[in-house]
Amino acid sequence: MKGPLFYSKILLFGEYGIIKDSKGLSIPYNYYNGALKITAEPTEEAVKSNESLRAFATHLKQMQAENPELVSFDMQALERDIENGMYFDSSIPQGYGVGSSGALVAAIYDQYANKKVTVLENLTREKLLQLKAIFGKMESFFHGTSSGLDPLNSYLSLPILINSKDNVEPTGIPSQKEEGIGGVFLIDSEMVGETAPMVSIFMDNLKNEGFRSMMKSQFTKYTDAAVENFLKGDFKTLFGNTKELSKIALSHFKPMIPEKFHGVWQQGIESNDYYLKLCGSGGGGYILGFAPDFEKAKEALKDYKLELVYKF
Repeated sequence: MKGPLFYSKILLFGEYGIIKDSKGLSIPYNYYNGALKITAEPTEEAVKSNESLRAFATHLKQMQAENPELVSFDMQALERDIENGMYFDSSIPQGYGVGSSGALVAAIYDQYANKKVTVLENLTREKLLQLKAIFGKMESFFHGTSSGLDPLNSYLSLPILINSKDNVEPTGIPSQKEEGIGGVFLIDSEMVGETAPMVSIFMDNLKNEGFRSMMKSQFTKYTDAAVENFLKGDFKTLFGNTKELSKIALSHFKPMIPEKFHGVWQQGIESNDYYLKLCGSGGGGYILGFAPDFEKAKEALKDYKLELVYKF
């Protein structure tokens, strides 16, 4: 058995803000992917993944019992395949903010959900919200809480515009310019990030009125503007707004930025060669970068591993 491929994702804008109803923009990142497989000769990793799937199946059983109107799974088939050694064969790095658990959730839903919403049908807002709710409950097994956006992105394999918690839609993004010199890139922090503790820090910060007001007046304002800029292809204005978001992250999200990147983060803001952002919840994994001139940014960041994601 080998299931279809599900891809990683990158949340370009909206990290943490989407919890507080800022806009967000998430795009599939086809460089990494995963698929459900059964093999006669499992590796050590496959055995580990199989054990994790076993625990996940227990979560799905409970979720189904608590939310019978939301979703039901063919548990018999799922448990049989797990018994036969099924695992998730994935190149998506875990704890890196690119949706490793999202791709797994999408693969399980695709293979085992009864009466599933398919990618081929007319995806009304109701259907998208239904999928997002199902995926959020499924993925909460891995993170404690989940918006359901990562699996949604992986399942649809389309860019997703988040207007608010209750308003998401597939969207088109400007096509990449092969001859373009600007770019969006990832930096490998070479550390694994844990989502749950980072989200917990953010939720604690929200108890502080000053932090709440900063989220509303600054973070949401610049995030919403950056999303609009990106979708319209207005990259000149985009860099101004991304610079502001980079400053906000360094001032208000410092615990989520690995310490060894504090200096290089500031350097980007001062030199205007690049602007860094959190990729997902932070704490490690990838860091997201935006550069007006990617070659210049590469030179400034030559001590780090960079991956170009999008050219403009």
